[in-house]
Amino acid sequence: MKQKFIIFGTAVVAVASLCFFQPAIAAEKEAKTSPEKKEGSKSGVSSADKKFAENAAKGGMMEVAWGKAASSRAQTNDVKQFGSRMVTDHSKANSELKSIASKKGITLPSEEPSANFKTDRGYMDMMVKDHEKDLAEFQQEAKSGSDPDLKTFADKTSKIVASHLSEARRIDKNLKHETSNLAR
Repeated sequence: MKQKFIIFGTAVVAVASLCFFQPAIAAEKEAKTSPEKKEGSKSGVSSADKKFAENAAKGGMMEVAWGKAASSRAQTNDVKQFGSRMVTDHSKANSELKSIASKKGITLPSEEPSANFKTDRGYMDMMVKDHEKDLAEFQQEAKSGSDPDLKTFADKTSKIVASHLSEARRIDKNLKHETSNLAR
């Protein structure tokens, strides 16, 4: 009888252990195989870095779309050439950003905006304002970002954005000067 009790008691303890530890084992298996868990650990990117990447992608796509329109519709050669440069430079930067985002598990927006300007001056005014804003954002990310790949991208790209801003200001100033000469 004592031997049956020991065998029965051992069996009860074994079954109870299985019941007790089964949820923990299942949760551990799920954590190892769940796509959300994998993406979360793959990403490991701060919300500020993700926001920078999303904004940079939106801005880059806008620069390409508007640059295409400017290169074909602009009235002056400077604006056409500037538009072409926007397409070339921002397409390259967009491609690099997509590659980084893919490695980090960041989903970037993909909807291309439409061009919304009527004159060369309107385009160039917008380019000056946009590049001023972009330069500040890229410099901030390069200085304070937490992801090393995005910081490097922001630092390298900020130099290109600064060059765009300088050129946009020069063209914008020339367009305003030409307009004021016509008004005399």
